[in-house]
Amino acid sequence: MLAPALHITDLEAAINWWRERQPSDGLRACAEVRALAEPYGWMVWHGLHELDSIQLDEPARAAWLAWYASTPDAPCIAICSTAQGDAVCKGCGRTEHEVQHWPQMDPFEKRAVWHRISAEGTAWRFNRYAPSAPPASLRLQALRRQRERKTTAAASRGVHTTSPPWRRAIWRTSAKPSPTPPSRSAWPLMR
Repeated sequence: MLAPALHITDLEAAINWWRERQPSDGLRACAEVRALAEPYGWMVWHGLHELDSIQLDEPARAAWLAWYASTPDAPCIAICSTAQGDAVCKGCGRTEHEVQHWPQMDPFEKRAVWHRISAEGTAWRFNRYAPSAPPASLRLQALRRQRERKTTAAASRGVHTTSPPWRRAIWRTSAKPSPTPPSRSAWPLMR
């Protein structure tokens, strides 16, 4: 059986949560941020979005689990259509199997489910009942909309955006000459 995957957005959220709880002294980040920054940096360097949870060392695992304890456990919004025979709950987006086995799942498996249902965004918790949904789900939707706006804006400027930001070579489809600076005589006199 494969280990559950840890998504890079969860590592980012955990790092930011620890940075808010224990801000840097200006020279060094707290031990938890440093522990989480190592797998995060490795993922960014290799262009990965997911990492097997067994690859986290003990300090990073402890820091991530402390962040996880501060998040909502179940995505349930108390409208479970699996009780009426649906294979996937219309309220939260989990499968019947995930709903039944949720208490036995480990935190990494639960976050993988959270990430999947948030990315799909089809459950009522993300559309019909979004105002009553926890802020974590709304954050993913906002990030998705922000990414779409950036892509649209970049495309209108002629910027190529198909590769990830850390490997993106920005190039323009049409070169525009840069304006020449005004001559020195056109500058206002300063005394």
